[in-house]
Amino acid sequence: MKKTLLFICLASFLWSCNSKSDEKTASTDGTTMSSTAMDLPYTASYSSNFNDSVSDADLKTVLMSYKDWADGNISGLSAAMADTADIDMSSGDHLHMSNADLMKMWSTYRDSLSSVTIDMQGWKKMYSPDHKEGHIVTWYKEIDIYKNGKADSAYYSDINRVTNGKINWYSQYKRPAK
Repeated sequence: MKKTLLFICLASFLWSCNSKSDEKTASTDGTTMSSTAMDLPYTASYSSNFNDSVSDADLKTVLMSYKDWADGNISGLSAAMADTADIDMSSGDHLHMSNADLMKMWSTYRDSLSSVTIDMQGWKKMYSPDHKEGHIVTWYKEIDIYKNGKADSAYYSDINRVTNGKINWYSQYKRPAK
């Protein structure tokens, strides 16, 4: 039940980000006209203007990065990342690292795991015309099995910014699975 509620809330949020703030209404002569924007309590500081004009190639790059992580293919993961990337971890840490340093850090962590299973539950392509930036938002469940036998599972929601076919910003949100 909690899982269903979380995904309904996330889907509603993503759908609302894609809604048009200036709705069209029909006039008496059959043409459409813009109505006044709603009086909302906040104005988006980044953007509230998103569409899904992100290439399928960028979507595949992002999804393959998750597959490469699960398979332990660090060189494939490295190919998906830009030369330098900003990473906002679920722990609250912000990292600005070169691809090589990032792969060294992630390799060390991935080597502590005997298996990773990702249940990719959904994704949304989001393009911001205001900033000319493409994002892929993903939500999934990940089950990590450590080499000592300990299992850890959590639900994640990530934002991956893709520029020139490479992930250059990644922000992760985590909720432990019960």
